[in-house]
Amino acid sequence: MSKKIIPSFFMKKKKVMTDRNEQEILSNAPVQFAMQLRDKGADAIMITDLSGNDNEHEEALYLIKEMVRSIDIPILLGGNVKRMEDVKKILYAGAEKAILDFGGDSNVKLLEEVSKRFGKEKIAVLIDDLNPLSSDFTCLESYAGEAILDYRGENMDKPTGGLKLPVIALLHKGEEAVVMEALKKDNVAGAASPLFCRSEYDCHKLKETGLQLGIPMHVTAGALQWADLKVNDQGLLPVIVQDYKTDEVLMLAYMNEEAFEATVKTDKMTYYSRSRKELWVKGLTSGHYQYVKSLQADCDYDTLLAKVQQVGAACHTGNRTCFFNPIIQKEEKGSNPLQVLWDVFKVIEDRKINPREGSYTNYLFDKGIDKILKKLGEEATEIVIAAKNPNPEEIKYEISDFLYHAMVLMSVKGVTWEEIMEELANR
Repeated sequence: MSKKIIPSFFMKKKKVMTDRNEQEILSNAPVQFAMQLRDKGADAIMITDLSGNDNEHEEALYLIKEMVRSIDIPILLGGNVKRMEDVKKILYAGAEKAILDFGGDSNVKLLEEVSKRFGKEKIAVLIDDLNPLSSDFTCLESYAGEAILDYRGENMDKPTGGLKLPVIALLHKGEEAVVMEALKKDNVAGAASPLFCRSEYDCHKLKETGLQLGIPMHVTAGALQWADLKVNDQGLLPVIVQDYKTDEVLMLAYMNEEAFEATVKTDKMTYYSRSRKELWVKGLTSGHYQYVKSLQADCDYDTLLAKVQQVGAACHTGNRTCFFNPIIQKEEKGSNPLQVLWDVFKVIEDRKINPREGSYTNYLFDKGIDKILKKLGEEATEIVIAAKNPNPEEIKYEISDFLYHAMVLMSVKGVTWEEIMEELANR
């Protein structure tokens, strides 16, 4: 089991705090703060929402949604969980797991219900003490995917051995020795702490310490080493870079051994500049980072293919991709189906920003959401009618109409295809 380093923090009124009493405000920009933690090597982020009312809670969920979209690492979210609907909102915001605090009896009773509804892998439980639970931990092991054990008393001898669940040790002391002592326990899957949020902590360095102590840390491990690859006469390898969601080719660059090792270590694409003769981290000056999703060698081991999460534009010109100068362009009969949906949605979004006279899309925007919903309902009915027809051509036409109107609704409500795809993947 590889061990994770998980910064944890509290959120209240759009502020990030290290404790419930607001003794230390870490940031007034939660999304940007989460991005900083990701860049420092966090494997996940644990958040407790301390919102005092429904409006604050909705604002917190919106910020969580933005974090999920921006950082692409797991978020564990707790706080304000009293009923199934609260868990649903947390998961729909994009959190990997909803945390049920076992300090309240209502959540103990809620565990089975939400586990059966959303799946045990989506549920974590926060517990201060294992003793009140049954000796065989049946309720936890049957209905939770992970246990977060709060070491508030700093008693590192707190038992975990009988629990057949991955355990996250929630620590309140940040000394390396304390962290490593917790991670050495067999069924401890990670260490979480508000202290990991502070500027002096670098999750990459904590992982390096763990590896030196023989602890299997959660780090990127390449199946191939640099020595296995065939470099050119300058000691370089070409790297083709693709968007991991759409497979769009973004750019071509080169790596030397140092750039390769930095990429593997930090999960940020790092290259060697042949013109400047120096290493460069993509996005270091522009903010347009590339986060590694996969790295593969070709059949001859002399070219790499990187699939990345691209922030902003890949090209220094501001274009999304460096490949935008046509030489030969033949008419295409077919296309990547996901790309078609993205492209149509981009056109709809553009119509919203740049209205065009005579545009049906602008007509729908002008008429408002009631008109859009009416059309969506009509198209759904048309699909039902077409499905009774033995000719499949009609249903293809009606489904296309329905998807178009659904995308107009998505645009009005601020929902993207990325969010839809993520939600489908989560199911």
